[in-house]
This record gives sequence, C-alpha cells and structure tokens, in this order.
Amino acid sequence: MTVETFDPGNDTPKAVQPNTTHATKVAPAMGQGRGTGTRIGFISLGCPKNLVDSERILTQLRTEGYDVVNSYDGADLVIVNTCGFIDSAVQESLDTIGEALNENGKVLVTGCLGAKEDEIREVHPKVLGITGPHAYEMVLEQVHNHLPKPEHDPLTALIPDHGVKLTPRHYAYLKISEGCNNRCTFCIIPALRGDLVSRPIGEVLDEAKRLKEAGVKELLVISQDTSAYGLDVKHKTGFWNGMPVKTRMTELCEKLAEMGIWVRLHYVYPYPHVDEVIPMMAEGKILPYLDIPFQHASPKVLKAMKRPGKAERTLEQIKKWREICPDLVIRSTFIVGFPGETEEDFQLLLDWLEQAQLDRVGCFKYSPVEGAVANDLAELIDDEIMEDRYQRFMAVAARISAERLQARVGTEMRVIVDELNDEGAVARAYSDAPEIDGKVILGGEFDVEVGQMVWASIEFANEYDLYATIVRDDNDEIEDLG
Repeated sequence: MTVETFDPGNDTPKAVQPNTTHATKVAPAMGQGRGTGTRIGFISLGCPKNLVDSERILTQLRTEGYDVVNSYDGADLVIVNTCGFIDSAVQESLDTIGEALNENGKVLVTGCLGAKEDEIREVHPKVLGITGPHAYEMVLEQVHNHLPKPEHDPLTALIPDHGVKLTPRHYAYLKISEGCNNRCTFCIIPALRGDLVSRPIGEVLDEAKRLKEAGVKELLVISQDTSAYGLDVKHKTGFWNGMPVKTRMTELCEKLAEMGIWVRLHYVYPYPHVDEVIPMMAEGKILPYLDIPFQHASPKVLKAMKRPGKAERTLEQIKKWREICPDLVIRSTFIVGFPGETEEDFQLLLDWLEQAQLDRVGCFKYSPVEGAVANDLAELIDDEIMEDRYQRFMAVAARISAERLQARVGTEMRVIVDELNDEGAVARAYSDAPEIDGKVILGGEFDVEVGQMVWASIEFANEYDLYATIVRDDNDEIEDLG
C-alpha cells in the first residue's frame, strides 16, 4: 500500500513507507522552521472516506489563507484526523496524538475516534479540542479559537476548483454519502458516523466534473454502503445540468459513465439492484470491478453478523454477473475468528471461496472493538486458532489469485501509471484499485509519465502482481478497457 505525504505548495503526494494499519497519513516531517501564527500541520489516519474528510478540511483551511506545513516545529497547531474502527487503529490514533503533543504541544483531534472524547481525554488530557467525524465546520471553529484568521489576498492564495487533493493527480475518491443504516454486529461505524446521509446527486456529479476537468482519469466511488445511495431520501429526483436524475446508484453510474473516465465502485453490498450496473460494465461504460465486503459464508455466522444476503444466493449472483460481463473482477474482505465461529463454519467459508473464485481478497482476524455487539454473542476465539484460520484462508486466496492472474499472461491490457522508480514504472489495470490490490510492474520502462495510460503485454504473473512491457501508447477510446 502507498501512504501519502502532503507537500504544502504542491498537491501531488510523495510516496513513503506504509504504517502498520494501512492508514493514509498526511504526516508532518521534523525540523522545518518556526510558526508564524497561521501555519497548521495535518495528520490523516484511516480509510479513503477519512481521507476525503481531510481533503475537505484542508481545502477550507487553504481557502481561508492558512498555510499547511510538513513539520511539527514549523506549525502553530497540529490537527489529527483519527480512525476508530478496530483496536489497532484506535491505538495508532492515540499514539499519533501523543507524538503530535510531544513534538508540537498544540493539537486538535477530529475523526472517528473523536466520537469517543472521554477515551481520548483519559490518555491525552492536554489536547486543545476534539470533534467527531465529518465535523468540518466545528474543526474550523476550533482552529479559529486558537489561531487568528489570516489576512490574505485571495488572488494570491487561489485554491483549484477541485480543492486540495491528497491523492495523485490522476485519481481521486468521490464520496457519495456519510454514515450507514446497517447494524452489523462487529461494526461501530453507525455509532461513530451516524445513519446514512446521501449527498445530493447534483452535488456529487458537479464534483466529479470538476475532478475530471482537473485532470483526474479515475474516480473511486466510496461510501459506507454504496448500494444504499439515495435510500434515505427515497431515491428522490435531483437535477444536474438542468436534467432530472434519480438519487440512486444506477443513475449515478450512468451519469459518471458519460464523463469518459475510469469509474470504480467500492463498498458495494450485493443488493438485487447491483445487477443493473453489470451491463454498463460489460459495455465498458464503467470499470468491470466490484468491491463487495462479503465478510463470511457460513449461514450461522452471517446471521450472527447481521449481514444482508445469503451465501448460496450470492454465488448465483456472481455466476450471473460473470455470464453478462466475463471481464468482471471482484474483490472482497472477510473476517475469521468471529465469536462462535466453529471449524465447520470456517470450512464452509473456504469451500465458498473455492466456488466463488474471487480475484482479490483481504482477510481480518476478528477484533473485539469496544461497543461492538458481537463481543457478547459468544466466547471469543483463541488467538492461536484465529491465526491458524487466517493463514489457511490466505493460502487459499493466494492460490486462487495466482491462478486467475496466470490466465492474463499473453494478453494485452490498458494500464495507468502510478509511479516511477529506479527499476521502471509501476502501473495498474482496471482489475486493481490503488493501495489495496495488485500492481502491473513495467520493469525497465522509463519513457512514461505518472497518470499516463498505455497498453502493456502481460508476460509473467505471481500471486498478486503482473509483470509487463509497454506495446503502444493509449490512443484508443477510454471505454475500451482491454
């Protein structure tokens, strides 16, 4: 995974080493200058949804004339946007807050862990202020309480229409809603971020258009539950460019497809209406890629998790989707060691995985997050048993991934270049989302630019990555995904 460091004078990130919890981090470096009264350091932890929150806060700070700096001792204040999803993320957030206090002393905290103010105050009573997730205005109010608004000439502090971005210029996250209506027993997101609140579809499409005009070639659609988009407003009709558009995932995809850039769907629950976007994928209008958090396959465990859908029905869905769109790539995440999970339950999961033949798979060992209902459903699984199941699961997933990637050897694929290094270029195909999936390694290829699309001949594959050489520039229509 790539972790991004924000460079204040340039919204193109620079790659640094990942931290242990796979969080995106906008990290102040050490040893640069002294504060001037309007300089702010910013650290962002957590998932892409949190990253979008950070981008919004940073955009407003820059709009008001504050400088965002990359050093603790060069900052008059440090903001930490925290994650609180699992215990390891909570600990990293607390550790990062402590580091910021030690190195700077003036710290504001926001984000998911901010919803647990008492927990933060118990460990770090000296923080200046705490706000919860997507509390953009409250964060700015707290900044104003401690740092005066700068006097600045707006003509010399122009912010691009798409705002401050913490991703490379060629891709961006498009968050379509906040919160979640599901009540999965292992998850505390609704308690942290609230129920589903969908953004107006016109607002979402306006942002997508601005991003495209800024040079973005790939939009990654994110939310807590992308399939549920518009459910809270009963899929009411909005307007964009003077035309009526329903607030629903299908109609959103149709409009995004018209922009002629890659559109990738994340956090898609397998509701029946997901069937409606598969033909769009088959026609090359949006990427034939679905990120679906299945989490398990045992009926008993799924019921205990309060997860929607049934494993057998899901297998039928996957088969139907692949018949319509043979190029479809499916990625998912699973939990092993859920309280009460038996060896029989786990074997059902392995058998299901063999039948589903998912392309990209991630796995988590159950974490008893404070406040999660699942903690009290049954006795917690022994750590050694959980680790054994995790290793067995990942072995099956790696074998399936290797077999499916091997089938791509000898084909040509369109790829987008993410980075250049001493050995050549690193790219991705439609089958790979940034930071979480595999890569296409273009060894010895230096005559390309980050964000460029080219066609590559796949020559070798291992368990997770493809190795290829460039065969031609990308002169074809964007819809032809290869």
